[in-house]
Amino acid sequence: MKPRRDAIVALTAYDFSFARALDAAGVDLVLVGDSLGMVIQGHETTLPVTMDEMIYHCRCTAAGLERAVLMVDMPFMSHISPDEALRNAGRLMKEGGAQMVKLEGGREQSEVVRRLSENGIPVCAHLGLRPQSVHKLGGYRVQGREQDAAERMCQDALALQGAGADLLLLECVPSDLASRITGEVDVPVIGIGAGAGTDGQILVLHDMLGLTPGRIPRFVRNFMLDASSIQEALALYADAVREARFPAPEHGF
Repeated sequence: MKPRRDAIVALTAYDFSFARALDAAGVDLVLVGDSLGMVIQGHETTLPVTMDEMIYHCRCTAAGLERAVLMVDMPFMSHISPDEALRNAGRLMKEGGAQMVKLEGGREQSEVVRRLSENGIPVCAHLGLRPQSVHKLGGYRVQGREQDAAERMCQDALALQGAGADLLLLECVPSDLASRITGEVDVPVIGIGAGAGTDGQILVLHDMLGLTPGRIPRFVRNFMLDASSIQEALALYADAVREARFPAPEHGF
């Protein structure tokens, strides 16, 4: 899809019913995100989510998909070494039915990515705002605004691709930087709060359906406002991404 410049449509899901709805709407990539800790379990961060919980929700979601690729987050502290990452990623695929795993971190995760890739496990590397590092980062803030930080992120992206990452996800990154990284790497780049210059877009399902209480992130659009049903809202989102109408400039940084 990247060479053809076909926009990749991605959303999160955590169960069978929504997975079926996303598949019917033509979503290309479904992520069972550790965001379930916040939107399903009611935690303030993603940190409390366990491996067993990720496997359970992945298995439920896998049951509803026929077309979309299924990706799952490796939860906090599940990939602190190559050996542990391999065991946990293997569980997510064998027990959960995942087709790809996603892990947060820069070039320090290169050996983990290499070990997974060498053992046949597709990997998405997550750069920019990394929710599992929210306390280290000092909150949910845009990453890569300063020149040094931007250069490090570019180097991280290339290092992770070199280690075998099949996909990159950029979260809360300045639009210009996200476009630059997308042009410098060969693998597809999915953005969330990273502007319109990436190869695809992802949102948290509950955010784009207007179900998230409290303050809504700047990069989110509530597609239920223009829809009469959830299925219509999902279709509107997919069309907006493919037709380059979302994200708009006001959704970026």
